[in-house]
Amino acid sequence: MNKFLIACLGNIGSEYEHTRHNAGFLIADQLAAKLNSTFTPGRYAATILTKFKGRSIILLKPTTYMNLSGQAISYWMITENIPTENLLVVLDDLAFPFGQIKIQPKGSDGGHNGLKSIQERIGTSDYPRLRFGIGGDFPKGKQVDYVLGHWTKEESASLPKRIELATEAALSFVFNGLQPTMNIFNSK
Repeated sequence: MNKFLIACLGNIGSEYEHTRHNAGFLIADQLAAKLNSTFTPGRYAATILTKFKGRSIILLKPTTYMNLSGQAISYWMITENIPTENLLVVLDDLAFPFGQIKIQPKGSDGGHNGLKSIQERIGTSDYPRLRFGIGGDFPKGKQVDYVLGHWTKEESASLPKRIELATEAALSFVFNGLQPTMNIFNSK
């Protein structure tokens, strides 16, 4: 099947716009620019339905807030008849250094509320994901402040290059498949 769903996680609202937790939305915006497309309001998400090298792509920015991301993703998977192997969830991750990306075929939610919601709604944790490292340099008990905090000046300076790398990885997933994409991008 040549139809793919790329779901980029984040929170709606200007107060979240430039926070670490919205790395997925930054990647979605870069993907939209690369695909010469504009998001339109849709059910549970801002969406783009487009083509890339002969493959259909549905690009999602859920409007349900992070902890209800599964609602948007399950709706669009069912509506567009997307199998789990053609779903790519793009999210921020505290477990990796800033800007590092890791593509995985499946995994636990790792305490990420967006992934918890997705697993509950689609009934499995066996779906590809692209994790974008936001680092974990915060004092004990300050995780929420860190995740919902803004990028540092140093991070902001190198962020565009790292977002571009994640964008290339997402498109590689669509065109080249999961394993080749993991081989290419998990070492960068």
